[in-house]
Amino acid sequence: MHTSILSGKTYFIRTFGCQMNMHDSERVSGLLDSCGALEVAGPEDADIVIFMTCCVREAADTRLYGQCSSCKSLPAPPSGRRVVAVGGCIAQRDGAGLLTNLDNVDVIFGTHSIAHVAELLEDAFTDGERHVRCEETDAQPATSMPWHRAESYRAWVPIMTGCNNFCSYCIVPYVRGREKSRDMDEIVDEVTGLARVGAREITLLGQNVNSYGRDLFGAPRFAELLRRLGDTGIERIFFTSSHPKDLLPETIDAMAEVPAVMPQLHLAVQSGSSRILKLMNRRYTREQYLDLIDRVRDRIPDIALSTDIIVGFPGETEEDFLETLSLAERVGYAQAFTFIYSRREGTPAARIADDTPREVILDRFNRLVKVIEGSAYAFNQHDLETVVPVLVEGTSKKDATKLLGKSPKNQTVHAPLPEGLRVDDLVGRIVDVKVDTARTWYLSGSVVGQPR
Repeated sequence: MHTSILSGKTYFIRTFGCQMNMHDSERVSGLLDSCGALEVAGPEDADIVIFMTCCVREAADTRLYGQCSSCKSLPAPPSGRRVVAVGGCIAQRDGAGLLTNLDNVDVIFGTHSIAHVAELLEDAFTDGERHVRCEETDAQPATSMPWHRAESYRAWVPIMTGCNNFCSYCIVPYVRGREKSRDMDEIVDEVTGLARVGAREITLLGQNVNSYGRDLFGAPRFAELLRRLGDTGIERIFFTSSHPKDLLPETIDAMAEVPAVMPQLHLAVQSGSSRILKLMNRRYTREQYLDLIDRVRDRIPDIALSTDIIVGFPGETEEDFLETLSLAERVGYAQAFTFIYSRREGTPAARIADDTPREVILDRFNRLVKVIEGSAYAFNQHDLETVVPVLVEGTSKKDATKLLGKSPKNQTVHAPLPEGLRVDDLVGRIVDVKVDTARTWYLSGSVVGQPR
């Protein structure tokens, strides 16, 4: 039996970016666990430090360089030698080029090379050389690797990788590759197994879950997948991300009819201007998006809608921005992730000239944030004086006597810890909370009845 040189070595993983990166980190962690490595809480105690990177926004590069540089001043690790590795999207994009700017990095592995992390680290420890692996396709997909889940009660479940959309501002298709769906039976078996071992909530992951199955069956079969997963025994199903152009009527029907699918939908709009949407290559208009929202709300009236919006896309005028503002007011989002446009080399949008002053873009951004805060506050008022089932995650960062959890609409909910119970008794369980306060970003109240 092969004994890995990694056995007994300590490791720390820092993850940047999206949920897919978080899941990739869980797979890397599982692989290292299977080699006998031991996870530690911080880089100062780690023989192996791994950065799982995101390159969607420009600041991600600066952050990575700073984090890698800070490793130079760490105390000596337990084994006497520290190996620093960079994985994820920046690694896939830049490959060996990263070694020029990051002189203390020993291992680079791309998004399609996660299964080879252990051997790359072993080689780095053995020969002291720098090792790079950034394949263009997955010889062995990450989903086939061991899995170290951060929590026992919920899990990320990737249903597909890659993206075919090529939005003009987005680097993701270039670093994650084309859409590749997992076998449906394999996904159903995985979720059935998760339910059997006590998981209560899953989040299905994909760059565009609505097109799941197109490469396997010639047409999307996401609605069928949702219905089959609804029969596995899992109690809560969320999913991300959804592209509006592929949200089919049968998917909306499945969301409305499968009790386990939570009444929450993240539907990225990016802009409320049809002119800007065309420049973004989003392939829908403002009117089509709003019609889709109406159809979703017709089937699921109390649904919590969230979105992504980019402010300051090259060439955006005040008129374009006002269309975004009015769309946000019309939809009434429960939550929105708002971003100032970040130029990414290699994307078509990077070639569009723009002379909009920075202060104008910042002013637009702040005006949009005010609208979103108003709609989020208004949405949460609907739950005042109602009883909300909350999946407990732990305690509030600000007050250890208060429980923190998530509602079916993915709202953050606080409640005082019931007398006679410890938080450890409740993590991963569902408690009913009678809501007496509804703020912009959270609900709070008191626990009623018994945990389950």
